[in-house]
Formats: sequence, C-alpha cells, structure tokens
Amino acid sequence: MHARNAVRIAPQNAQAHNLMGLVLTEANRPLVGEYHYRKVLELAGADEPITLANLAWNLKNQGRIDEARSLYEKSMTLKPDVIQTVLGWARMEEADRKFEASLKLLDQAEAIAPDNPSVQLTRATVLSRLKRTDEALAILHEPAPAEGAPAIKLGPAELSEKGRLLDQLGRYDEAFEAFDTAKKRAVEFGARTYLAEAATDLVTRLKNFFTERRVGTLPVAAVRRDMPQPIFIIGFPRSGTTLIEQTLTVHPKISAGDELPYINDITNIMPRLLASPLSYPEALVELWMGDQRDGLNELRDYYLNRAAKSGIFREGADFFTDKMPLNETHLGLISLLFPQSPIIHVIRHPLDVLLSVYSNHLTHGFFCAAQMDTIAGHFTLIADLLEHYKANLKMRYLPVRYEDMVVDQEANVRRILEFIGVPFDAKCLSFEKNTRYARTASYAQVTEKLYDRSRYRYRPYLKHLEPVLERLQPVIKRLGYQIEP
Repeated sequence: MHARNAVRIAPQNAQAHNLMGLVLTEANRPLVGEYHYRKVLELAGADEPITLANLAWNLKNQGRIDEARSLYEKSMTLKPDVIQTVLGWARMEEADRKFEASLKLLDQAEAIAPDNPSVQLTRATVLSRLKRTDEALAILHEPAPAEGAPAIKLGPAELSEKGRLLDQLGRYDEAFEAFDTAKKRAVEFGARTYLAEAATDLVTRLKNFFTERRVGTLPVAAVRRDMPQPIFIIGFPRSGTTLIEQTLTVHPKISAGDELPYINDITNIMPRLLASPLSYPEALVELWMGDQRDGLNELRDYYLNRAAKSGIFREGADFFTDKMPLNETHLGLISLLFPQSPIIHVIRHPLDVLLSVYSNHLTHGFFCAAQMDTIAGHFTLIADLLEHYKANLKMRYLPVRYEDMVVDQEANVRRILEFIGVPFDAKCLSFEKNTRYARTASYAQVTEKLYDRSRYRYRPYLKHLEPVLERLQPVIKRLGYQIEP
C-alpha cells in the first residue's frame, strides 16, 4: 500500500518506482515489478548499477537467467564493490547449478565484507549442494567469544541450514537442537507468531458458509475456452507440491505458474467488486442479486487476466499451475470460479510435513511455522476444513500421496496426467531437468532425481515430536498413516 501511494503521489519519482519494484518482486509478481525497475532506468536516463542488480534478481525469479547474468555483469562493471550485488549474483548462480561460478563470486563478496553472515550462509548452501557437508558445517559455528567480548550468535537462517547439514550427517539430536534454537531465535528477533484467533475465525466462517445446501443455490462461473485454465496443486507447505509442479510443467501442454496470489487477492477485493457490505465469504450472497448474477465471471476474469499479465502462459499450453500454499483454505471459492479445473491434493505423512516446516522459516498459514505446536494446530485445522469441503463441494479432486510418487513415479505421473486430460509424456519422469527456477524452499531438492530420503524422515526425530503426537494422531489415522519408530 505504501509503495503504491508513493507512485500515486510522485509518478515520475525513481525512488517510488524502485520501491514498487522491490515490493512486487518479493510478492511473486516479478513481471509487473520488472516494469517499475525499467521505469527507474528510464527516469534516470542512465544505467544505474543498483537498479540493474535489482532488475537482475527480478529476472532470475522469472527464470530468465541469461538476461539476469548479463545485467549483473553490467552492474558490477559500473560498481564492483556492492556486497548485495555480488551476493545476489552468487545466489543466482547457485540456483542455476553453476556452483563453481557461485563460489568465485562468494570469494569476491568475502573480500568486500569479511565474515558477513549472508555470505557465509550462501557459501554453506553451495558446499552442501556439492555434497561437501563437513566443509559447509564448519562454516556455521558459533565461536567462543573472547574474554569481555559479546557472543557471536548465528541467525535463524544459519541455524536452520546447520540443522539440515547435521540431518544429512545423521546427527539427528544436534539437528533438532539447531532447528529448535532457530525458531526461538527468530521469535527473539521479532518474527511473527501464529494468529490463532484469526485462523480459527476464518475456518469457522468458511465451514458455516460453504454447506452443500447453500453451494447448491449459488451459480458457478462459465469456463473460458479462449485462455489456458488453472491446475490447482494444493497441500500444506512442504508436502511435495513443488515436486508435482516441476513434474507437470515439463509437459508441453502445462506451463508453470508457481505460487500465484490471485485467489487470496480475490478474497480481499470481493466485497468491493460485488458491491457488498459483507466480507469474504459472506459477500458471495450478493450472487443471488440480479445485478450481480455475473459476479463470478468477473472474479474469474480478474484471476485469469492477472495470470495472463504475469507472463506465465506458454505458447501451445492449455493449462498453467497454481500451487500457492494453503490454497485449499479457499476450495469453496475455487470450486465456484473454476468448477472444471483439476485440483491435485498432495498428501504427505503429517509428521514429515511438520518436521520439514519446523526446519524452515515460512510465513504461510497465519505464521503457524513459528512453533511446533502451532504448526500441528494449523495442520489439523486445515485438514478438518478440507474434509468439510470434500463432503459439501463438487470438485475435480485427485489426492496424490508423496510417498506413492517416490515408490512408483511413472504410475502416479500417468494417473495425474490422465486426470488432467493430457497425454503421457516421458519427459515428466525427468523433472530434475526442468530448467525453471522454483521459488520455494524446495528449489534445490527438485533439481535432483527422485529420492526417498525424505520419506518418513520423522522417525529419528520421534522423541522430539512427542509433544504434538496426541494432537496429530486423529488426522494421521484419517489420512491412512501410522506412527512408526
């Protein structure tokens, strides 16, 4: 909001457009963010090195790696000692699997800023991907402070990476201690904690509104045959949705949308677009009014037009993916807007999901990832909501188990593609060759061949998960899993 206001007030101000570019890029709207960065360069009338680097990072997020690399080169030629530029380029090369190039850039970054924590973390990440785990771990340590000197503490991101490295080495108790310390330190540093009341209130209202009886009285949007249609890949964060998206988007008929914010946007703008005094979801009652009978078509078009403007449509593709985490919260709305769109629900053992979320720093789900018990609480809350939707909605819904994908990849890929309605393509079995950059915590894993080391990963950590076992037991059983030591 502040960035938009800045542009409204001063449309020819370069700083206002730069702020807008930053905000939109980090909000996963890089195509629009690119416009604002290029506007900065236009207003400046020259190649401004910081803006070139910002634009390069934006293009990296669009998967336009070669263009981004060229801009980083130009930026560093103009101003070679900007640590953020060198570090951003190094991270891009790591994401593009150019590990030696990344390490060389990190050497330059370290010469500019010795002992910089971000540089050290990125170096550890690169070494980890090169399977040089011991070297990576040696970087992430907290040295004993000199007498009278303040203690040097690792930040939350460094501690989580340390935990993942220890996990790779089979040092599970030390790994969990690192994950646990990372979460506590993040809260100490000001990270937001779970908004339990807001989450519970929304889910209660969604359950009360989307009943079979009420849904049966509401219209549904018509299908737009002139545009690619969404495939919704749903699932709790860290359940395997990125794996499914990378698999599907190798197919020539399916382009990658990544995490699209448009369903959530619609929940916010719905009262205004439907001229309702009510909020979402209650504002949908306006669809019974004669002057709003086309309201769902307008909301559908908002989604599709935003997707088109984002640049994700690929020539020849009939579908595009949307794997925004926890889109399943809004399956009632999705079923009205896109009644014929495939919904692929990725299911993974709840304890594996919980452990993986706990080892990362995520903000989805009302900031539930801050603590273990709130992860378990929100997982249960959304799982119960999904059961409600399945009982009350008509959906093109296909559940897919992450574990089944690992055990029999081809059978499950064939099943998913048949469900979507596109022919089998053997290239989908080599998802690790997908050159697109996945903007998620799983970006590194999906560049490797399918492996089973993340299957039932929770077992060595079972004693540490004891506090949430009772809470998760009902949903574990309902999903067909067991707790095995």
